[in-house]
Amino acid sequence: MAIFTAAAMTFRKGMIIRGLRDCGANSPETAKTLKEADVINPDGFPEYTESLVQSGVINKTKDGRYWVAKRQHS
Repeated sequence: MAIFTAAAMTFRKGMIIRGLRDCGANSPETAKTLKEADVINPDGFPEYTESLVQSGVINKTKDGRYWVAKRQHS
């Protein structure tokens, strides 16, 4: 995994959450790719994105789309 500073991780997490929220990705039915969510460099840092999934911050569909987990704050 790429080395992130705490500030960079917080920024990236917020960018992903805001992007998904802004495009209405709040369920499996409304899930979006990070590109569709207008996240900068959507294919960058896949290990970090996966860590957000593993920790329950965001959820992922089998086809690689994401939605924001309930009650997460950016």
